[in-house]
Amino acid sequence: MPVYKDEKTNKWFVSCWYTDWQGVKKKKVKRGFETKRDAQDWERQFRLQDSANPEMTMNSFMEMYKNDVSPKLKENTWLTKENIIIKHILPTFGNMRLSDITAKNVIDWQNQIRKEGYSDTYLRTIHNQLSTMFNHAVRYYGLKQNPAFVAGGMGAKRRGEIVFWTKEEYLKFAEVMMDKPIYYYAFEILYWCGIRVGELLALTPSDFNYEKKTLRIDESYQRLKGRDVITSPKTEKSKRIISVPDFLCDEISDYLKSLYKPNDDDRIFCELSKSSLNKTLKIGAKAAGVKELHVHCLRHSHVSLLIDMGFTALAIGERMGHETQEITLTYAHLFPSRQVEMATKLNEIRKDDE
Repeated sequence: MPVYKDEKTNKWFVSCWYTDWQGVKKKKVKRGFETKRDAQDWERQFRLQDSANPEMTMNSFMEMYKNDVSPKLKENTWLTKENIIIKHILPTFGNMRLSDITAKNVIDWQNQIRKEGYSDTYLRTIHNQLSTMFNHAVRYYGLKQNPAFVAGGMGAKRRGEIVFWTKEEYLKFAEVMMDKPIYYYAFEILYWCGIRVGELLALTPSDFNYEKKTLRIDESYQRLKGRDVITSPKTEKSKRIISVPDFLCDEISDYLKSLYKPNDDDRIFCELSKSSLNKTLKIGAKAAGVKELHVHCLRHSHVSLLIDMGFTALAIGERMGHETQEITLTYAHLFPSRQVEMATKLNEIRKDDE
């Protein structure tokens, strides 16, 4: 095996040749192994990766999966997937060979994860990530079957109860926030426009059209590994133009005038973060005497308000930037029942025909 000892560092290294996907012969060198066995194990896994062999360990496959998948995804999307893999999947399966992992192994893993007390929705997310990795291995790396599919899923797709504020609750909260202008205006936009937190934090003065009374949503802000990252919104339909009520246009106009000569492309709420919004929301809710909720629940609150005002799921979904109407219909239990009205109308139609 091409494993050698560096006499200067007293550590082992691997030096071997391989052929890349374009048929070009290349040399691979990996240094810093404490023992000869560690170096040999690494070289063996590298060979298995190079030959797309399902006998590679899950740790080795993770490197291949990352190289295959991450370039196709937004950075924040990949980091979310990577966090799930590192936290929940590799501790159990990392040192196991892909071809050795059975449905029984997956069931045992599921039972252990369930003990952690995660929500049904998150359990489903964790399992789906494992299953997605196995599907990738089946499609591209010669794995015969997906043991996570055979084991069956865990968790549930349906979310728990949707938490929101009524208009009266929000107005109590907003009154408390008036002595914190930057937070007050941020919460005003979140509640009366229903946009996502990332969309709020990406807003610039140029996104507001005071003549047409509209707000343009075409970017989203993320804080990733200590960096400010601006991306496109969550989905293609998230790019949208929202009509803004007159009072909110006036409020935002006054607020921007109070700032020190902001440029059109400056972020309006650059001083805020998701965590600071959540912290201030919690403090303000307590002071206002209303129930505590997460900042994303202001988006739920906006949907609830629109439903209460009588707007259809289609119209609401367009304003919220939902990818499909099915997403809007997750709020179906908030829509008032119109069964009696339907029966009355049917009765009237029947009488007209008599």
